[in-house]
Amino acid sequence: MEDEEAAAVLKAVGRQIKAWREAAGMRQSEFGAAIGYGEEMVSSVERGRRVPQPEFLDKADEVLDAGGKLSAMKKDVTEARYPKKVRDLANLEAEAVELGAYANHNMHGLLQTETYARSLFAMRRPAYTEDEIDRQVAARMARQSVFERVPAPLLTFVQEEVTLRRPIGGKMVLRQQLERLLELGRLRHVEIQVMPTDREDHAGMGGPLQLLKLQDGKALGHSEGQLHSRLITDPKEVQIVEMRYGMIRAQALTPRESLALIEKVLGET
Repeated sequence: MEDEEAAAVLKAVGRQIKAWREAAGMRQSEFGAAIGYGEEMVSSVERGRRVPQPEFLDKADEVLDAGGKLSAMKKDVTEARYPKKVRDLANLEAEAVELGAYANHNMHGLLQTETYARSLFAMRRPAYTEDEIDRQVAARMARQSVFERVPAPLLTFVQEEVTLRRPIGGKMVLRQQLERLLELGRLRHVEIQVMPTDREDHAGMGGPLQLLKLQDGKALGHSEGQLHSRLITDPKEVQIVEMRYGMIRAQALTPRESLALIEKVLGET
């Protein structure tokens, strides 16, 4: 695991599974056969080295007659699968009453389809393993629950025009991604804008940024670089992020003009 907190969760879950298995008088091989997993997988889960899937915990609960105690760990285990920086950002997004984001190289993570996200992670260098790709994609998709929150937060996005045309994952993946943008852009609490490539004035040349306004009135910024992401909490720096994002939105096409452009690009793709 990438951080101690997640590793501690998986080790605690593994100890619980082992305790219930031993109390039932079952060897790892017997237990694995009963729930449809190999002995090596059972051993790895019990040692906290592998992340048990939800169905693993459900079957374990049933076979070991744990009365729901093992199934109840699914939420904690699912969250532990995600990288810490993603968990932290997702927690902030879940608290936000307003979220704004500018993206310049690819679609913002909250807007991505699963196939688009998978294509992005697959091209990463140095390369991720298949398990790491699965983990990253699952974490990114889980963040998108922000669109279904009640009451709904205000979500605004500005995408560089080039991101509508860059065929990440190939033409069909891009078409599905553009269709997803149109779907989200028609939601009443979501506004998607496009920054045309021909703009002479551009307040976002410093790179991608994200602005979050929380229920308590506090505002935070978030930025990502090549190897690090940073949460911006200093009020003076947050004020700069707010100013830049406001200018970026003013310089971009309106939401209606943007959806029309996305539809045009989709027709050409």
